[in-house]
Amino acid sequence: MEDLLKVGVITTTHGVRGEVKVYPTTDDAERFLDLDYVMLDTGKEYRRLDIKNVRFFKNLAILKFDGIDNINDIEKYKGCSLWIPREEGQELGEDEYYIADLLGMNVVLEDGTEFGTLKDVMETGANDVYIINSKEHGEVLLPAIKECILNVDLESNTMTIHLMKGLI
Repeated sequence: MEDLLKVGVITTTHGVRGEVKVYPTTDDAERFLDLDYVMLDTGKEYRRLDIKNVRFFKNLAILKFDGIDNINDIEKYKGCSLWIPREEGQELGEDEYYIADLLGMNVVLEDGTEFGTLKDVMETGANDVYIINSKEHGEVLLPAIKECILNVDLESNTMTIHLMKGLI
């Protein structure tokens, strides 16, 4: 399991006083209102940034950080990810998982046959779609619905699936 959870990506600067526009990678963008800080992945290290102010514009969060008061101090971090420690993550409901915990999971069919590896999760309006690399079938897109996802076992890193007709 990951120690850090990704909550957003800096898309661009906002104004000249060091604010940034952040594309949220969390289900609830208003989550930023509850955070005191984020960890900026600079590519070399993680840098703690204390959040001074949060507001929203369309589908983006606009963040202001303590000690960053100039566009030049933050502009170089465009495209960088923002993370929080796992213990700061939101409580999950039944059958809810952090995407970071699902990636790389072994995927097996309901009869126990090895099917592939979970490569990515595509977030759509209706339901998530799991992208599975299968040696036999190549890339398979599987809707994350109860009819297809029979079991997720984080301890054994295994997902059991049912393939509906027409998926492969």
